[in-house]
Parts: sequence; structure tokens; C-alpha cells
Amino acid sequence: MKSKSKISKQLKRKTNPLLVETINLAKKNDKWLEISQILSGPRKRRSNLNIADLNRVKKDIVVPGKILSQGEIDKKIKIVALGFSKKAEEKLKKAGCEISTIAEEINKNPNMSGLEIFKKQEKIPNLKDLKDIEK
Repeated sequence: MKSKSKISKQLKRKTNPLLVETINLAKKNDKWLEISQILSGPRKRRSNLNIADLNRVKKDIVVPGKILSQGEIDKKIKIVALGFSKKAEEKLKKAGCEISTIAEEINKNPNMSGLEIFKKQEKIPNLKDLKDIEK
């Protein structure tokens, strides 16, 4: 678990004002601290998710990354993310999903009630990759 001082140190390297504001808001609230830890780290740790992937989600979610427009959705769920592509935002609104940014949601729902954090799955090496490592 990353300390708040470590998050502040990493925050100095961020240049996106929206990202900096979101991390600061999340850092101040213990329920949202895990989101600030993910967002303050390297960009590749963030989860960019296609709309098609949202069909597998059972609950309302927080995505520490961006929602992209690939695919269709057939559920009405609440999606909170760092950002949305324009097409993804249109598709989600058309499907009846409730969408908001992380910064907006921290102000509306400081206890993070009813939301689950979507965590990026670590890539599991396949058998061929393991054989290459052994050589």
C-alpha cells in the first residue's frame, strides 16, 4: 500500500490538471485512497476498458482509467471513470447507463457506497514465454 506522502511525491510529476485534481480529491478521502494510489502511479497501471468488457461486470464500477468505445453494452449500470471517449460516452448514454468522472463521484459519493473498483488483470505469461525465460 502506497503512503500519502509517496502519492504526493509521484503527483509532482503529473502534468494533466484534471488528473492532479482527481488524485488530490481521492487522497483526502480514505475510501477513495486506493484510486489515488493507482492514478498516481505509471500510466500502464491504469485500466483502459472497452464498452464490450463492461458486459461482464455485475455491479456499478469505478475504472481508474478511460472507457473506450469498442463494442456494445446491454446493461444499465453506473460507470465512474477518469475519462470517456466521445463515442463511448454517446453509446453509454444511449444504453441508459449512468456515467460520471471520478472527481464528480468523490464529491457526490464520498463513502464510495455501491461501487466496486475495476482492477487491471496482470498478464499471465503463456507456456511459450516461460520456456523462453528458462533458456
